[in-house]
Amino acid sequence: MSDLLYIPIKDYVTHNGSCIKTINLSYQLFGNPLHTAPIVLVNHALTGNSNVAGKDGWWSSLIGDDKVINTKDFTVLVFNIPGNGYDGQLFNNYKDFVTTDIAKLFLQGLKHLKIEKLYATIGASLGGGLAWEMVALQPNITKYLIPIAADWKSTDWLIANCRIQEQFLENSKQPIHDARMHAMLCYRSPQSFKHKFNRSTNEDLQLFNVESWLLHHGKKLQGRFQLSAYKLMNQLLKTINIERDNDDITSVFKAIKGKIHLITIDSDVFFTSDETEETYSTLKSLGVDVHLNIIESYHGHDAFLIEYEKLNAILKPIFS
Repeated sequence: MSDLLYIPIKDYVTHNGSCIKTINLSYQLFGNPLHTAPIVLVNHALTGNSNVAGKDGWWSSLIGDDKVINTKDFTVLVFNIPGNGYDGQLFNNYKDFVTTDIAKLFLQGLKHLKIEKLYATIGASLGGGLAWEMVALQPNITKYLIPIAADWKSTDWLIANCRIQEQFLENSKQPIHDARMHAMLCYRSPQSFKHKFNRSTNEDLQLFNVESWLLHHGKKLQGRFQLSAYKLMNQLLKTINIERDNDDITSVFKAIKGKIHLITIDSDVFFTSDETEETYSTLKSLGVDVHLNIIESYHGHDAFLIEYEKLNAILKPIFS
């Protein structure tokens, strides 16, 4: 695991006008030293962090020596979303931030590191939405934009689920535990549950196995994630919107100079494939250099953490 490094950002004014005196933007580097190889920026998902490669890296099936994103050929840079708790930094008022704020902070981080152009910006779920926000603010920043199981906006369906999450986080006696149980329904699919459990029971606990699995995931996240961090990440997931300061989404799309590779999952009930296909059609009609790949999987949204062979096959030509 590489060391955590820090960029101090002073007097940051958020989109809603709040002033944050100091934000320590933490990051990790993997592979080649900075400015000696093409740079790949990886944006982490809701409960992820900057540790993407190596023994404990959460995306080590994708990133590392001789992996599809080969750390022998690239420099891999990963910022922690400020407030995710991985670096010990937390914020009490999660409603101070929207996703655009994190994109602006990441772009400030790139400027501080004297990075003018990225080879690729890749992220899944919230990380993919954040990648969209970055290119909306700085259309020339990356050669390849690769949002996986993500879109440029939070849909009504996504906002509704985030609202339910918020209710758990604000009102439950076990907020992280109970919110996570609900979230797991969004991260998988009815087909994946049928395939995994098939209405089987745990006789010792006198529960359906799907119930004990949900309870396990609630307990597991409760043990490693902090409440203020979860509230903030949920707020960011709810506020993805590159149209925020623009009257016309087409002008935002047309300004993007890089090649866009959209990757969606056919059983995803969180960032649905039909929304991604609609985004693809709009981009294509505007003459944007865009490609669409659909991963066929019954695993749902979490397929980006499970279907590595299919994901590797899609990404290999981009990173070869």
